[in-house]
Amino acid sequence: MTFFLLAAIGVAALLGPLLAAPRRWRVPVVVGELAAGMVIGRSGLQLVDPAEPTFNFLADVGFALVMLVAGTHVPLRDAALRSSLVRAGVRQATVVVLAAAAGIGVAALFGTGHAALYAVLMASSSAALVLPIVSSLGLRGQGVAATLAQVALADTLAIVALPLVLAPQSAPRAAFGSLAVLAGAGAIYFILRAGERAGVQQRLHSFSEQRKFALELRLQLAILFALAGLAVWSHVSIMLAGFSFGLAVVAVGEPRRLARQLFAITEGFLGPLFFVWLGASLQLQELAVHPEMILLGLTLGLGALGVHASMRVLGQELPLGLLAASQLGVPVAAATIGIQQGLLQPGEASALILGALVTVAVATAAAGRHAARAGTGFIAG
Repeated sequence: MTFFLLAAIGVAALLGPLLAAPRRWRVPVVVGELAAGMVIGRSGLQLVDPAEPTFNFLADVGFALVMLVAGTHVPLRDAALRSSLVRAGVRQATVVVLAAAAGIGVAALFGTGHAALYAVLMASSSAALVLPIVSSLGLRGQGVAATLAQVALADTLAIVALPLVLAPQSAPRAAFGSLAVLAGAGAIYFILRAGERAGVQQRLHSFSEQRKFALELRLQLAILFALAGLAVWSHVSIMLAGFSFGLAVVAVGEPRRLARQLFAITEGFLGPLFFVWLGASLQLQELAVHPEMILLGLTLGLGALGVHASMRVLGQELPLGLLAASQLGVPVAAATIGIQQGLLQPGEASALILGALVTVAVATAAAGRHAARAGTGFIAG
């Protein structure tokens, strides 16, 4: 890894904002970053080597930060969300059952043996994608609140389950590691809450802001990396460390200044680097050699949309059901872990990303059209 190569990665990552700039397209920034990685990585010009140790480690740091920010996007302190948890729980439980059946069918159809993985993917959602869509379109109402609660549940459950289903032979070890990481995040939550009630955090915030020390950011990064270290030591993905810490932070209350700082370091550098690394790691040539993986990706994407859309029978509006199917973080995590640990078949990682992009395209289009039909851009539930 050299500074020139790092500069090239930074320039390539600008494709994300360029594609996301036209509001009418509603393209998530990460889609362009993944595409940039594909262009300069193994699928394209091969200008970067995703296996290079420094690049790989920086991508891991970016992965941890991306999951931390995703966790902070779950609106745990929203009263409307909490009041909708029962309805959301019933819907998500139904989605899990349907996704399990669909996962078994897809795995049998393609002969991959990854039924549990496919079930988790099709049942998952992405708070980091859904919340910005809801905010940008001004969606409101009880139906939206219940959908956000469902998304939060799906996101959390999928991230906890993913390490267990990717390597079922190591499930006991993964379960122990997951419990250790979750216990660590829980302990951090109680420490942060005690500090908040005692006024320690407010004094720290004021002192840091006055002296320009960025103490909160330094402490948050130290805690994140300690949890990530615990995850690696206990053979669990750093995905769980980042996401669980993000939930702890948002449950206590994230200061706006800290949120801006985390956003800057994640979205400005390490997050794009991670997505470029992931795109560079994918080998789309494998899809040409194994065209059935293209069909697998499309099947997973359409399966996720179908499973979530079926919640129409439980009273959820169809556009909101499609919106809840929008996913990227969990498939990205599955592809990342699968690539790093060699758990997936050739072309299967690319298929997982393809399926996720199908859900993103359909979900954003459905939400936008529904908001437009509402006239004011609001959904009344």
